[in-house]
Amino acid sequence: MESSSFDETESGESLRSRKNAAERERVLEEEIEEDDENSKCKVSRLKDMTSTDFPSAKRMLEEGLQAAAGFSSDVAMQAGAMAVQAGEMCRKVIEASWKGCHHTALPHWLQDNDFLIWGHRPPLPSFSACFRSIFRIHTETGNIWTHLIGCLAFVTLAVYTLVWSELQTEERWVFAAFFAGAILCLGFSCVFHTVHCHSETVGKLFSKLDYVGISFLILGSLVPWLYYSFYCQYQPKVIYLSVAAVLGVSAIVVSLWDEFAEPEYRSLRAGVFIAFGLSGAIPAIHYAVMEGWMNAITYASLGWLILMGALYILGALLYAGRIPERYFPGKCDIWFQSHQIFHVLVIAAAFVHYQGLSEMALYRLTNNQCPSPTVS
Repeated sequence: MESSSFDETESGESLRSRKNAAERERVLEEEIEEDDENSKCKVSRLKDMTSTDFPSAKRMLEEGLQAAAGFSSDVAMQAGAMAVQAGEMCRKVIEASWKGCHHTALPHWLQDNDFLIWGHRPPLPSFSACFRSIFRIHTETGNIWTHLIGCLAFVTLAVYTLVWSELQTEERWVFAAFFAGAILCLGFSCVFHTVHCHSETVGKLFSKLDYVGISFLILGSLVPWLYYSFYCQYQPKVIYLSVAAVLGVSAIVVSLWDEFAEPEYRSLRAGVFIAFGLSGAIPAIHYAVMEGWMNAITYASLGWLILMGALYILGALLYAGRIPERYFPGKCDIWFQSHQIFHVLVIAAAFVHYQGLSEMALYRLTNNQCPSPTVS
């Protein structure tokens, strides 16, 4: 009996345990199903939110990025404009308030003459400032004004000679060559001394034009003298004019050489132009031997030609030797420096040559007939 009762008790407990386990499994399944439903609802709501809110969110993000980019661009443009305005203001202040400076304070491309100590212009990186400096006192003032006045004087003289004189058409062209050479030389020189402090590139460019102008002046001076001296000798006239043209072109080519304007080649520059000018001595000696010295002086204005050559050579030697500032450093910074004296002598030589040419032209106007060749 006891054993049977114990078995019944054990069987009841097992039954209850299985029922409880089954109940727990059912509850767990219900919770899992409920969680699945909740997850599905959440996923569905997330899909709905994504499908409805993502385009607007994307659009809002793009608009925000565009606004930020536009703001950054506006800020950058405003900052750039302010920087440009500040730079322009600083440049104008510097240009308006510059003072003559010491030779050692100049950049290397402006250090041309060690014996001129004070009064140099600093670099002026605008053409308006360079041209306004014409009316300021500095080391280039005399160089600018000597050739500016000389250029205007020869322009006036050219108009008078070519328009109101009694020259024939061919002779007008001959005088036009002389005036063109003089005006180009003086004009290029004036502009060079005005703007060479602008920048190294501008300085080198106009330095070449300055030397080219000197070549034009020498060539323009030789052409009319050869024309009138060998007025009745066609063959020597053509030969000498051709040689002068070749030498003139050669001098121009050398002038365009980049190293030609360097300070260490100062003597070479003077030598090239002296040699070119002295080339006119050969036809002068030829004429004197052919016609006699008295006729050369009377009819070929040989005296004026010699004086012109002496003035040119004297100016070139003073320029090459940097005299007088070499012996008085710091005393000729503004006035009476070698370059200014050279300019004055060049103008004087050009006027002397014009006087000689005028006398030769007057002689030909009154004695236009050439002697007939003798027949043996």
